[in-house]
Amino acid sequence: MATVRIEERLEPHAARLGARRGVVEARLRRRWPQVRAALAEVYGERGADTMAAALVDWVVRAVAERSDELWELDLRREADPGWFQRSRNLGYVCYVDRFAGDLTGVIDRLDYLDELKVTYLHLMPLLKPRPGENDGGYAVQSYDEVDPRLGTIADLERLTAALRRRGISLCTDLVVNHTAKEHEWAVRARRGEPGYRERYFFFPDREMPDAYERTLREVFPEFAPGNFTWYPDAASWVWTTFNEFQWDLNYGNPVVFCEMLAVMGRLANRGVEVLRLDAVPFLWKRLGTDCENQPEAHALLRAFRAMLAVAAPATVFKAEAIVPPEQLVPYLGAGDPVRYECELAYHNQLMVMLWSSLATHDAALMTHALARMGEIPTHTSWVTYLRCHDDIGWAVTDTDAATVGWDGFSHRRFLNDFFSGRFFGSYARGALFQENEATGDARISGSAASLCGIEDAVARGDEAALDAACRRLELAYSVVFAYGGVPLLYMGDELALRNDHAYRDEPAHAEDNRWLHRPRMDWDVAARRALPGTLEHRVFETFRRLGAARADLPGLDGAARTVAHDLGDRRLLCLERRHPDLGRCWVVANFGDTEAVVDVMALPGAAGGAALAWAAAGAGFDATGALRLPGLAYAWLVGATVAAS
Repeated sequence: MATVRIEERLEPHAARLGARRGVVEARLRRRWPQVRAALAEVYGERGADTMAAALVDWVVRAVAERSDELWELDLRREADPGWFQRSRNLGYVCYVDRFAGDLTGVIDRLDYLDELKVTYLHLMPLLKPRPGENDGGYAVQSYDEVDPRLGTIADLERLTAALRRRGISLCTDLVVNHTAKEHEWAVRARRGEPGYRERYFFFPDREMPDAYERTLREVFPEFAPGNFTWYPDAASWVWTTFNEFQWDLNYGNPVVFCEMLAVMGRLANRGVEVLRLDAVPFLWKRLGTDCENQPEAHALLRAFRAMLAVAAPATVFKAEAIVPPEQLVPYLGAGDPVRYECELAYHNQLMVMLWSSLATHDAALMTHALARMGEIPTHTSWVTYLRCHDDIGWAVTDTDAATVGWDGFSHRRFLNDFFSGRFFGSYARGALFQENEATGDARISGSAASLCGIEDAVARGDEAALDAACRRLELAYSVVFAYGGVPLLYMGDELALRNDHAYRDEPAHAEDNRWLHRPRMDWDVAARRALPGTLEHRVFETFRRLGAARADLPGLDGAARTVAHDLGDRRLLCLERRHPDLGRCWVVANFGDTEAVVDVMALPGAAGGAALAWAAAGAGFDATGALRLPGLAYAWLVGATVAAS
């Protein structure tokens, strides 16, 4: 769209935009080439031009409806586009009902989050789901309503306002790949209404579904085999990648793009600052492929990103893309040229490698896997985590395993045996999820505390084992906090909450053992965080101090490059953080159970010396200047010049 056409399109809306018109016009001038190029890749040149007028009209509506407070936040974020990369950022993840009952309850518990210095709150699916089984809330019936168990849209807006006053950004899930079959669009499509069937994939017979199935994988082979479901009343097969009640959207129809963009704008205008885009690798379908990570999926994300940057630049995207590393970094815009796609993405590889290193006392695989990760653009960041609401899938390739002398299949099986407690001498109390006895494939459920050995040690009353388990939890999170980007603390980890075996008593959850690690917050247990000598006090204070130490280290800014180095000791992980303005810092972690000695002057880039910024108890320099790390200990170091400034 030429500049004059932008001006012409905005002219009728001058009164509605008022003083905001000049800023909107400047944003459109900057972003429209990105939008048009991305849409042309998906819909063709003519299709992109046809969509232009409707998209500019959407921008006008979205901006006009944006509150003064959010408009001012937009301007501040445009002046500081790396706001989400700062080392002071700390995320907390929870289900609303399990944390505080409802949205009003969350407001009442914000002082608790302030104790941890949380700046980013991810509330698990809170939009209205279908009744009954709903994939943990990821089968959305209405994008414009909150789950009635949790509150209302007005409650959501009150919460986001309360969070902004405390400097906390709200992240919420937006399921972009599919809707519930009860969503209005799906209901009308099922009735055969024109304009709605085209929003999904309907097939009158098995010819095309069978053709697609030849190259598709099954996401949930145990309880949702296949990728298509027959609906007799519609006389059609419908594409249902995840569950029969979740209908895949057809982004080949530009109406779907426009409708989802409108949903994003409404959520942003209600104060949501981070949109976790669920299942983004599945957005585009192409016969003869696995229909994942297709070029058009990336183009759609670029178009969404550019449009929202015009209407609500305070809101950023987080990609939920649990895919191999080489397929992951493009969701952050990595490539030649660098593009603007999602600002944040989950670092699944780091999570997997941390658990592998804890089980083996060996960081060689992690060092290798992280070293070969492609660089991400400096305007993006990782979201790092040790646990989430989902199961752990062992994303360890045969090639990576062979590089450090291991067999990939055997190692993945070992990890399942170890963390399910089947391996002799294991301290972990996890459970196998989606086990395939024929292939040996499985994934792991379990809380971080239980997988680290805290549940086992408490049950046996073994103080030495409990100390080691707490050190494992701290060690793993020390890497999560220092790696870069936004570290996430999953609800309950800060109190060492163990597995919730009561999930078996709830009919809706009994068949899904991922609810094992989705406990309800026990506020009586949480009260013990203030009582010295309790497990809860020890662990809570550990996280509180880790967060404070991280905030005091600007070199942990997400824009800093992270480089993994091999120190010649398989027990040790060494990560170097490099930033042109903020200097260098290092994290050195000992995953072994015996002491390691590190020559700090030999650390890459540390020829000028390094100072201790933060360390586990017992770690530090000896009289010779060597860094001594007991088993399961770590240290954060900063370049001497930085420390002296």
